[in-house]
Amino acid sequence: MRLGLFLDYARSTLALPVERVQLAERLGFDSVWTAEAYGSDALTPLAFLAAHTRRIRLGTGIAQVAGRPPTMLAMQMASVDQLAGGGRVICGIGLSGPQIVEGWYGQPWGRPNRRLRDYVSILRKVFAREGPVEHDGAEIALPYRGPGALGVGKPLKSILHMNPEIPIWLATGGAANVKLTGELADGWLPMGFVPGMLDVYRPWLEEGFHRSGHARSLDRLEIQAQAQVVVTDDVKGALDSMKPMAALYVGGMGHRDVNFHKDQMVRRGHGEAAERIQELFLAGQRAEAIAAVPDDYIDEGALVGPVDRIRERFRRWEGSGATGLTLHVRDDLAVELLADLAGTRDRH
Repeated sequence: MRLGLFLDYARSTLALPVERVQLAERLGFDSVWTAEAYGSDALTPLAFLAAHTRRIRLGTGIAQVAGRPPTMLAMQMASVDQLAGGGRVICGIGLSGPQIVEGWYGQPWGRPNRRLRDYVSILRKVFAREGPVEHDGAEIALPYRGPGALGVGKPLKSILHMNPEIPIWLATGGAANVKLTGELADGWLPMGFVPGMLDVYRPWLEEGFHRSGHARSLDRLEIQAQAQVVVTDDVKGALDSMKPMAALYVGGMGHRDVNFHKDQMVRRGHGEAAERIQELFLAGQRAEAIAAVPDDYIDEGALVGPVDRIRERFRRWEGSGATGLTLHVRDDLAVELLADLAGTRDRH
């Protein structure tokens, strides 16, 4: 299993753990991942890390579709790719919820499934440089012809000669967008994926593969799951420390009727808890919402405990169908432990 390292983005100051990333690279980690919400962006840290690493892949997990036009993301990814030496970037994209899309980015929620399709299509056209980019999509058109247009937009081709093979990965969880992932994407950043969940997603992916004319298949799709890692003798304490973030996302990161994080909790079999957490969180009872997060829900998506317990639970991830696992770590000990468990130190 390939290992990735996740970099925290939800802080009031931006400080990259460069030495930890370099350690991960030396230990054979495959990738490092950035993200964005409404603070630091996902691309700038990758450009910085490109100058301090040599081999490790640099992925956005994710760059938000509402945050920039697809042509701008293509320019940014291609620029980082060339600065990094070529062949190292992963263009991971996905959707935020309507509260952030409309409240922070000032973009219409619209029809996100169609927007994702248009976005991927335009990225591929820009990367390929086969001609001036034109696209007449359901949500995005180039040249722009909507309200306020002068009607003089000109199709253009990138000045920069880009790598046409920059991989595009989608972060999805609901049925329609998982099907789109199977149809269009080189890789998948599945929301809420834990061991045992591939059987839930497989029919949706297979439908997407079928739509692609079987140009894509499960054995050619990179699947990058995520797990929190805490090496400790206090399992209960570590699980409790993760509950505030889970309660925030399930209870308040989205509208009552549109919350993808709540939806994935339901898919994982915790529907009653999801409803309770949201009810308490939206009522302002945050402590109670945190307490309502089940231990099992946190534990099944994490690697927590003494070394022997983590070793045993890591075997479940190795047989989960995921091809990679991005780790959220608190110290270098976790990086070294997982490198040993996955055998990346020996292979590198």
